[in-house]
Amino acid sequence: MNPRALALLALAQLAIGAAAIFARFALAGGGAIAASAFRLAIGALPIVLVALSRHAYTRHDARSERRLALAGVMLAAHFALWISSLRFASVAVSTLLVCSTPIWTELWDVVRLRRFRTDVALSLVLGLAGVAIVIGAPARGNHPLGIFLALGGAFAIAAYLILVRDADPRYGTLAIVGRTYPIAALVLVWAMLVTHDPIPAAGNLSAWGGIVAMALISQLFGHTALNAAVRRLSPTFVATVTLIEPVIAGILAALIFGERLTTATYAGSAAIFIAIGIALRAETRLTGSG
Repeated sequence: MNPRALALLALAQLAIGAAAIFARFALAGGGAIAASAFRLAIGALPIVLVALSRHAYTRHDARSERRLALAGVMLAAHFALWISSLRFASVAVSTLLVCSTPIWTELWDVVRLRRFRTDVALSLVLGLAGVAIVIGAPARGNHPLGIFLALGGAFAIAAYLILVRDADPRYGTLAIVGRTYPIAALVLVWAMLVTHDPIPAAGNLSAWGGIVAMALISQLFGHTALNAAVRRLSPTFVATVTLIEPVIAGILAALIFGERLTTATYAGSAAIFIAIGIALRAETRLTGSG
């Protein structure tokens, strides 16, 4: 196992898990697609400037260029679909369904490699059960469109992880995010203009503060570290570790907004940590045998 990749993944989850807190401020003054568009645009700008200065846009492989362009579209689709699902489904249901990402990455491996791993399946079941406990029992009355959109968001980020993982090894993390982030930003800006999604007022410092925090902490650092980790670890393992995000969001909400942590939160969190431990053991066996 690569200790540096594991450390990057752990730090990435802290940064990405905080996005839910930042989004609470951002969405108070504007629309979901607009917040996502500015998050990606602000996060992409320094990446593009650094990538240009370090000549990271050198083309090594035409197939990887197409793969990374599609990955950028998938990243935009993830944000647009998942956030849009909140209009038609409860936060609990939307969060639970978008956490199904490791199921899709593992299913891809089963189809591609014709390999079923019992320990991975156990970790996925236990992890998703833990997420369900943390966020609470799904409420009734969710519109089918909301369920479809949330599942689409999970599928999109799974596709993103797989596409990035399989890119030519000559493309480093900077070369990858230097392509995927601006593409995702352009797609979301286009969606914002087409849907006329409201933009926060210039004087709304709380909303813009949330957007900038999402861009610099959750996107620029969190997702970039996630991209670096997935180049060294399997997409399924990386996606399984992301199940901890609801736990991080819950703890931060308790510290910042005074929300109470329940017994169910502790029980669900324990299940998620056990699931990640099982997944880590499976990943160690996979890399050890490789």
